[in-house]
Amino acid sequence: MALAAQGFSRARPAAVSSRHVHRVMDRLGVLQIDSVNVFARSHYMPLFSRLGVYDPALLDRLFLSRTTHYVEYLAHEATFMPIEDWPLWEFRREYFRRRLEKAGSWAASNERTLAWVRDELRARGPLRPADIRADAPRERGTWWDWDDVKVALEHMWRTGEVAISGRKGFERTYALAEQVVPADILSREIAVPDAIRELVRRAARSSGVATPSDLADYYRIRDRAAVSQAISELEDDGELLPVQVRGWERGGRPLAAWRHRDAVLPRKLDAAALLTPFDPVVWFRERALRAFDLDYRIEIYVPAEKRRYGYYSLPVLVGDRIVSRVDLKADRAASTLQVQSAWWEPQARPEDAGRIAAELALAATWQGLEHVSVSGWGTAADAVHAALHGLGAVPVRRHVHARESAA
Repeated sequence: MALAAQGFSRARPAAVSSRHVHRVMDRLGVLQIDSVNVFARSHYMPLFSRLGVYDPALLDRLFLSRTTHYVEYLAHEATFMPIEDWPLWEFRREYFRRRLEKAGSWAASNERTLAWVRDELRARGPLRPADIRADAPRERGTWWDWDDVKVALEHMWRTGEVAISGRKGFERTYALAEQVVPADILSREIAVPDAIRELVRRAARSSGVATPSDLADYYRIRDRAAVSQAISELEDDGELLPVQVRGWERGGRPLAAWRHRDAVLPRKLDAAALLTPFDPVVWFRERALRAFDLDYRIEIYVPAEKRRYGYYSLPVLVGDRIVSRVDLKADRAASTLQVQSAWWEPQARPEDAGRIAAELALAATWQGLEHVSVSGWGTAADAVHAALHGLGAVPVRRHVHARESAA
């Protein structure tokens, strides 16, 4: 049910169009943004996981250019979200106003900087930080610091005075909110309890089956009392149905859980997919462990010699199980997808190696890479290499990972 709610029960289309992208976004609600580009930036991955090979320029056109469909905000972490959702987040913008604009804060001490950046955006329209910097007054005195431009823009984005109007490359372009968000959406008011109830409803629909912690984490709602109230009201309305899930326990007692009334149990789920660490299926560590026996932690900030699985390992879904994790790197100079490590997960079966290999070959095709190279690091590395070699879809090589050579 959880995977079907995330779109994994649907067959991948032969050709991906904007209609398919909008459908995925309708199911996910948000698309988390991340700058790490060792294989592919995270926001490109959920579409590939669900739709298969697609042109990344399609995402760029719909999300990164100035668009009427989506806008960026902190709707989980930094995410793309439907622009119509802007009014839902007034409670979060108000939270930032209270926190960031109190006496003694950076904002209170830098009113001149904020006013100058505000005037620049009003006079010149959407701008990158560098564009504002280039127009800075030369007789500025001691109040000015170049880094303050970015701080001011981020402050104004969090509080809702500024919106992201697009990106050039990966650099944000900022504009006053009224220059980005249509007036009828910008002026719409939603009471806080109604906004949280709507977000909990959407989280339930996107989760299929969920605990209160799952529902709160989906949109990072800290007010657990408000989440509980929303659950109670949605249950009274018949939209959430209380259930017990086998194995979902704490202290020997079952966890409270609810199924969204539209959640379906697919007759068959035959999906296979590489998942970004920021995919809603696995982004909440507690839920990933409870639902898939996946104990996942990103190791980007772990020293190389202490990493257990690799720099940026991706969980691999086969059917309704997380069966493996693979650490991928796109070596574009050599046109090679490097499988730097591959590991089995507790729910793996020997026959899963073939499905993993097929997804890796597909990933190489998606990224325009001609070869796949597999190191010997990891419990699944040899099986994945053999399956790739037997698949014959792309030329397969072996390479030695630094951890192997050290050993």
